[in-house]
Amino acid sequence: MCTARAATTTESHAMKFKMAPNSLFAILLRSPWWISILIAVVFAGASKALLPDEYWIFGAMGGFPMLVIGCIALWQQLQAPSAKKTEAILGAVSAMTWRDFANALEQAWQRDGYTVERTDGAADFVLTRQGKTAVVAAKRWKAAKPGIEALQELHAAMQARGASECQYVTLGTLSDNAQRFARANQVKLVQPDALVLLLRHLPATTTP
Repeated sequence: MCTARAATTTESHAMKFKMAPNSLFAILLRSPWWISILIAVVFAGASKALLPDEYWIFGAMGGFPMLVIGCIALWQQLQAPSAKKTEAILGAVSAMTWRDFANALEQAWQRDGYTVERTDGAADFVLTRQGKTAVVAAKRWKAAKPGIEALQELHAAMQARGASECQYVTLGTLSDNAQRFARANQVKLVQPDALVLLLRHLPATTTP
């Protein structure tokens, strides 16, 4: 069933189970929801056509993960702000001071169930939920083309703290070297689409 409970369960385990950004499931989560559902249906149809009657149901169960991914993708895409809301949020975020942006991020994370700690240095926040910790850098969110140094410093801060994840928040486009470093070291990039989803509850009075 396509339920919010399934999506909430997946989100609550996001810090526990890391998904490679280019894995099949990760790609399907970023794709239109119906693609995963279609794969599950094709899987079931092929099992029905090719396997004996007493075994086809077991073969069809192989497509169940695709059905789950499709349901999660559907829920996420239904939650995504409209194009108008997206434009408004990005415009507001671009005009914010660091103080206002930090407050908006903190409130959004707290709404998602994280304990938020402000910190200094390469990381600006430490997020904790269900015993897992992530360090987040967000102060340079307006930089047009962040370089590799900021990601290296953040990754080092993660290791020094013993955190399980690090996230870099940016509206810009990372340099090629920075993108390669992020992929190689599993630095999670919170770029415009993800940032809009995180700040989807930004008050209307804050957006243009």
